Amino acid sequence: MTLHVDINCDMGESFGPWVMGNDLAVLPFISSANIACGFHAGDPSVMRQTVQQAIMHGVAIGAHPGLPDLQGFGRRHMTLSPQEIYDIIIVQVGALMAVAQSQNAKVCHVKPHGALYNMASSDQNFAKAICTAVKDINADLVLFALSGSTLAKVGESSGLKVAHEVFADRTYQSNGQLTARSHPRALITDIETSINQALSMIDRGVVTALDGSKVSVKADTICLHGDQPQAAEFAAKLIQVFKDKGIKVSAPVS
Repeated sequence: MTLHVDINCDMGESFGPWVMGNDLAVLPFISSANIACGFHAGDPSVMRQTVQQAIMHGVAIGAHPGLPDLQGFGRRHMTLSPQEIYDIIIVQVGALMAVAQSQNAKVCHVKPHGALYNMASSDQNFAKAICTAVKDINADLVLFALSGSTLAKVGESSGLKVAHEVFADRTYQSNGQLTARSHPRALITDIETSINQALSMIDRGVVTALDGSKVSVKADTICLHGDQPQAAEFAAKLIQVFKDKGIKVSAPVS
């Protein structure tokens, strides 16, 4: 049986003169781009440029909505009601869809960003708000959600197509949640360690948590972070390893 996996990366997170990540170097090695929609990062021009770059590389376009927190890059917890969560998803995904339409392209998936992603991964009400918003926009959109999370379960029960997401460059807790970024071992910076973790999740459906326990995961799409200093090098090596092992890379079908 041939294994398939999507490789996604958060992109378009520059803002005005402030440059974040190295999108052009990473784009040739991924199949899905999660494009910031202006609330946690990005701006209208960066959104358009990133959409154009994704089109040039044949990469599927996704919306990456976050909390309204430019200063904190959407990584700080905010107290929002489910209605407010619904509203910010509607506005951000709608904006990127308009940008994509202006370039004769379409948005294929939605992946919440940062604190919003983490909140929805464990909170039923936040997860429902996001899933309802995505369905109200376009029920054919694929929802990217942390493998086994509340968001993934709510998405599936609501009838959305869910791509269970795993992370090659983040460590895990025994409950399947990502290690908080405030933890000194939250990020995996060694490329070989990241590749080995990715292969374990794809081949065996297992990731080793920080405490040494084994956590079952489903790997439909694997995330790498474009703001890591070695992002392009890591992406290139990951693609080569997948090719050598016969793992096919392609975006989820919306």
